[in-house]
Order: sequence, then structure tokens, then C-alpha cells
Amino acid sequence: MVYNAFKYRENVDEQLESESYTELESKLESDVDRPQLGELPSGSGGGKKLGVSFFFSAVIVISLIVWTYGLLMDVEGGPPDTANQIEVKVVGQQFSWQFIYPNGHTSSTLRVPEGKTVRLSITSRDVFHNFGISAFDLKADAIPGQTTDTWFQPQETGTYQAKCFELCGEGHSTMESEVIVMKPDKFDKWYAGTKNSTQNKNSPTNTTAASHAIGDVSVRAGTTVVR
Repeated sequence: MVYNAFKYRENVDEQLESESYTELESKLESDVDRPQLGELPSGSGGGKKLGVSFFFSAVIVISLIVWTYGLLMDVEGGPPDTANQIEVKVVGQQFSWQFIYPNGHTSSTLRVPEGKTVRLSITSRDVFHNFGISAFDLKADAIPGQTTDTWFQPQETGTYQAKCFELCGEGHSTMESEVIVMKPDKFDKWYAGTKNSTQNKNSPTNTTAASHAIGDVSVRAGTTVVR
């Protein structure tokens, strides 16, 4: 480009020496084919480029709409295998998650079997939260007084992170829990062991069942009620 500029500059200088500026200007203008007022530009392919660009833009937009609709139908349609699944209740509170299994076992770590459908019923005890596991493309609101149902199917064992994706206070960034995906046989063994721990926790020997009245104060199961 620099060479062409220098080359044509030399040509113009040579012509300026032999011709007047007015003659050179009229000659240059006569060499340029400019469109007249109201004349459509030629050489554009009759709008083919514009038509092609509109066509491919429409294909991209329609493809995104179809893909999004299919993804939503898959999520809202529920899990494909309803017989082979496990249900876990998720309770959010500032600033932790609590996972409650069908047998009553409660944990701050979510343990699930590989390859099985995990159904989650999510709620909150205090403020709005948003439970999510990025590795499984899972996000759902945790709203006080309401329950949000969702599901996922882990296909690979490992340890993942569940986080709160909605600002809920000063400790929001620390509201995380481990999600451990286990082999089905190891999960079954672990889950069977939780029954014993749950029974021991709820046994009468480990609870304060005695009650007595002193004046107008009654003490029962560790709770003081003033009448």
C-alpha cells in the first residue's frame, strides 16, 4: 500500500508538470464512474448478498429458539426414569444448605448415586436463596413458604460444589456445600448406615422426655414454656 501511494504520487507529480491542474482534475473526474442522483448502484449482485445474510440470520435465530424450547421441555417434562430415583429435601438458610433424606437423615453434604435420578424439593427458612450445581446445569429458587421441584442425573462420580446464586447477606459467598456422587453400591451401603444413626438420634435415651412443673413453669423435651 505504501508502494502504490508513492508510485501514484510520482505519476501525479509528473502529470502536474506537463498539464495544468484544471485539466488534470477534469481528466480524473471523467475517469470515475459515479452514480447519478436516483440511480441504483450496479454491481451489487441484485441484492443477493443481503438475501443470503438475512437467510443465515434467520436460520441461526430459529435454531436457537428450537434448541431452547427443546431444553425447557426436557427439564419441565420431568425425569425419564421415575422408578429408579431418590428424593431429597433441600433447605436453605443463612448461610448453609441442609439436605434431608426420606429416612429422616439430615446432612450438610449432598450424597447421591451415580446414574440415578435425583429429585430435589427446595425451600428456605429465612430469605430468598437460589440453589445451584454448575456441574449439572442446575439452578432453582429457594423461597420461604414455597417448594421448588427440580431434578438431575449425575453420570460421573466425584465431588462437586453446590452454591447459592442469589445475594442473601454478608455470608452469601460462603454458602456452599459439597455434592458427592458415589457408585450405586457404595451409596446404598452409606444410606443403609444412616438409618441406624437416625434411629439413635431419635431414640428416647438421647432426648429429654422428662417433664415437671415448678410453679407456673413447665419444662418438656428441652423447651421452656412460661404459662
